[in-house]
Amino acid sequence: MMELRTTPQTPPRTSPNPVADGAATTTLYLPLELQEQLAHVIELSYPFEACGLMLGRATADKVAVEQILHARNLNIGRLRDRYLLDPDDFLAADRVAREAGLEIVGIWHSHPDAPARPSSTDLERAWEGYSYLIVAVTTMTVMDFRSWRLHQGRFVEETIVDKGAPGETES
Repeated sequence: MMELRTTPQTPPRTSPNPVADGAATTTLYLPLELQEQLAHVIELSYPFEACGLMLGRATADKVAVEQILHARNLNIGRLRDRYLLDPDDFLAADRVAREAGLEIVGIWHSHPDAPARPSSTDLERAWEGYSYLIVAVTTMTVMDFRSWRLHQGRFVEETIVDKGAPGETES
């Protein structure tokens, strides 16, 4: 039986700023190898927004990304500043994740010629429980990786760590 998700109602906001003040509560483990893979896809897509999904494992305060998947951006009318992740690609990513014993832990997209901060559109379409990795790119060069998590109707920035994984200890 297929599990369907519905977009939850976004609680009223007291400010047009989609970013909440405060310290990060979640750490996103994103290996350098995956960052490089993602940068390559995003640079090839420039000047258009690219999007996709992150597969891995998550706990309340840690998200370990193990695989990055590219998805089609169906927003052909505003490719330079909007994305609409293909629902068929979302379902395919869910199948890949389940087969690998993983889950969809987040969504990534690029911000061509804009900072790696969530927009009001990003806020309107976000679901709690996912990491939202935003990658700033300009003139074919990735400038910044930042990750956000929706909490009580506002985005809180996650800390990105490029090595190690939850449960591993350094030697």
